[in-house]
Amino acid sequence: MTLHTGGAAAAGTWKLGDLTVNRIGFGSMRLTGSAAFDLGTPSDRERSISVLRRAVELGVNHIDTAAFYFSSRRSANELINHALAPYPEDLVIATKVWPGRDPSGEWWWATPGQLRGQVEENVRQLGRDHLDLVNLRIPPSRRTESIAEHFGALADLRDAGLIRHLGVSNATPEHLAEAQSIAPVVCVQNAYGIGAPPEAEAVLRACGEQDVAFVPFFTIAGEGREAGAGTGDSPQVLSVARAHGATAAQVRLAWTLQQGAHVLVIPGTGDPDHLAQNVAAGALRLSADEMARLSSDDRRSEAGPELI
Repeated sequence: MTLHTGGAAAAGTWKLGDLTVNRIGFGSMRLTGSAAFDLGTPSDRERSISVLRRAVELGVNHIDTAAFYFSSRRSANELINHALAPYPEDLVIATKVWPGRDPSGEWWWATPGQLRGQVEENVRQLGRDHLDLVNLRIPPSRRTESIAEHFGALADLRDAGLIRHLGVSNATPEHLAEAQSIAPVVCVQNAYGIGAPPEAEAVLRACGEQDVAFVPFFTIAGEGREAGAGTGDSPQVLSVARAHGATAAQVRLAWTLQQGAHVLVIPGTGDPDHLAQNVAAGALRLSADEMARLSSDDRRSEAGPELI
């Protein structure tokens, strides 16, 4: 059996503020190489450009990126600009700030005063006059600390017209509440998928209660994280995939989408075949029994600390 798709629209739509997007989006991190943070393995430029153009042809109108997504000879933002500009009117490009990388690839974290420079860097690279959506990517070391100063700086840039909408990433419910008290938050971008720890569910539920989009990353990658999809899919995932004639990745995406109408996914790939499979996952509907079986999967990511 082959899983058919009506394109990215098959999963339905959600609003990021006043911007309507299909719930199947695209993450650009892997366009630059085997891993976005590996300076030694640049991707095939023309293939990456063709993947971006094909994603838009398939109905993807929500692309996630960042200025720090680059390898030795590839920049995700530059690839997006070259492939898609002049941009379709309905295309929403989301980026993130607070982390940064210098030209040698070394990480640094912006002060509130440096966030404007990071925003302007994304504006220049993407060839825009403003950014549709900027997520404040919270450092792991700040998981229990206030983000008011940094988020307030982004709110000022929003008021100045450089940013249209704001979100938070790697956030707790407390971060969401704090940010909402400063300026409207249209999305939360956190790691989430089958086997996610209980604390991840609290953020998903808080977003649903506030009609805020929940945009998980690493939904497919699981243990692989930045390195890509792993090979350790559980028997439950594989059994459901066989029943639908689908891949394990498609099952992971479908399960995540069925967590709520406010849940969007942004799977990334540099492979055109995987792109088509990811978009097709929006048409996959899992039964209540399958959802329950997958939700009981107690596998947990064994990856090390997140870099960003």
